[in-house]
Amino acid sequence: MRNNFEFLDLRAFLAVLEFSSFNEAAKHLNLSTPALSRRIKAFEEAVGAQLIERTTRRVAPTQIGRELMPLVRRLVDEFEESILSISDLGGRHRAQVTLASLPTAAFYFLPRVIEAFNTRYPGIRFRIMDLSANEGLDAVANGEVEFGINIIGALRDDLKFTPLMEDPFVLACRRDHPLAATSSLPWSALQGHPLIGVSNKSGNRAVLDRALAMADQQLDLNWFYEVNHLSTSLGLVEAGLGVSVLPQLATPQREHPLIATVRLVDPVVTRSIGIVERRGARLSPSALRFREMLVNEWHEPHDA
Repeated sequence: MRNNFEFLDLRAFLAVLEFSSFNEAAKHLNLSTPALSRRIKAFEEAVGAQLIERTTRRVAPTQIGRELMPLVRRLVDEFEESILSISDLGGRHRAQVTLASLPTAAFYFLPRVIEAFNTRYPGIRFRIMDLSANEGLDAVANGEVEFGINIIGALRDDLKFTPLMEDPFVLACRRDHPLAATSSLPWSALQGHPLIGVSNKSGNRAVLDRALAMADQQLDLNWFYEVNHLSTSLGLVEAGLGVSVLPQLATPQREHPLIATVRLVDPVVTRSIGIVERRGARLSPSALRFREMLVNEWHEPHDA
């Protein structure tokens, strides 16, 4: 029996339980699956007990494994925070996290995570490129940024996509518009109304068109206005020129004096927002910790 263990053994233990999969955990840690299994076995030998139950149907912690998880998480967090502080010592003002983000994500949910990160790691700078979906994917792929927050990364073989949340498409209209009188509407109710939509070349439009086509409904939607930016569509809505279909995150998050949002159903269409990374690339210590904070933030209950 071993009487010690390595730090990577701890990370391997947590990764397997986080992903509920040896294969996914191995990819996350850039290890082969057999190497990961050896790490788990070595840690169990050091502890002197089985920590993970692995069957053909599931991967789950044993009772001892569940009791050990909080302690291991605390040890890993404290060690990685210490390493991050040491690596930035004497050059903290040069440390920087670079990422590409959808404008709606950059505006609505990045600020609170950055605030929490700056509290723990003061002095680390951010360079945020607010880009369209396709531009953001290119920025990640060519190494201009370390990672991105995007919607369609899963469609490219050179990128890895980790989902964070589902963002439903909704209707935005003036409060005095007839369609604002209800809390939800079927897509068929939009027929005959002049609609404001984003460009056919945008990632949001691709998600929307694909979902509606799969729903196999005979919809005759009148996309009368086309814009490049979601914020522009809201300006046209305020002017009373039409109604807009856009992701919920792009709508006013507080009570707006002029604009109302209505849920669209039958079908419910959502875009999956997540983290996009280059396959095989290693993040800097600062970027790695910020990425982990993003994942933890959106795996906890919160108000979207």
